Amino acid sequence: QVQLVESGGGLVQAGGSLRLSCAASGRTFSYYAMGWFRQAPGKEREFVAHISWSGGSTYYADSVKGRFTISRDHAKNTVYLQMNGLKPEDTARYYCAANPRYGSSRGDEYDYWGQGTQVTVSS
Repeated sequence: QVQLVESGGGLVQAGGSLRLSCAASGRTFSYYAMGWFRQAPGKEREFVAHISWSGGSTYYADSVKGRFTISRDHAKNTVYLQMNGLKPEDTARYYCAANPRYGSSRGDEYDYWGQGTQVTVSS
């Protein structure tokens, strides 16, 4: 069982930065691939980024590539999403998720989800 708690969201102006954190509980966290997804009001959930269990492999949606960076700290059981160059279209609730098999851009392949943290980017 893995429990996930996101933090770090907030209100920021366009061009600004935020760093989201996802704190995980459960001793098997190190063996899970982790992903970040987002959902804006009235829109479907969207893949943002994922990272392998080792941290050696990452993958990003085209919409965030070059602006966002996913990373993980095994000692702290935490996954991060550094978001730079934020745009109003990045406004959404951001969720982290855990996948015991492999990193994936498909949300239905993740077993555990956090409650999300809201990111609002003003123009």
